[in-house]
Amino acid sequence: MSKTIISETPAVNMIGKGTSIKGDIRSDGDFRVDGILHGSIQSNGKIVVGVSGIIEGDITCQNADFSGQVKAIIRVKELLSLKATSKVNGEVHTGKLAIETGAKFSGTCNMEDEAELKVQKDNLPHGSIAREKEKITG
Repeated sequence: MSKTIISETPAVNMIGKGTSIKGDIRSDGDFRVDGILHGSIQSNGKIVVGVSGIIEGDITCQNADFSGQVKAIIRVKELLSLKATSKVNGEVHTGKLAIETGAKFSGTCNMEDEAELKVQKDNLPHGSIAREKEKITG
């Protein structure tokens, strides 16, 4: 008699094109955005922003691929990839950054190790994106 081992893998989640969400999202799994998100998103996995995707808010994740528009404070523990069609405006904190020719990036970038990212994230009060946007826009 053998036991069946069922491993629980986090689901892949998605906001489809034509969908707009206002609020905060937390996920253990990967997340893909092809619609519009106004709010923060936290994932223990990878966040993908498709060509039609738009995010305005805080982003915290393990890895990220952006092909769409992002206006945010972005914290990526490992690799952030900006594809040729991406338009990113904001503050980036990441371990590694890859930018394809044609990508648009406006803002600041700090390449840090994982420990530094955790300390900074833990020290930010909830709702910090609004205060950071005020600093950027004056």
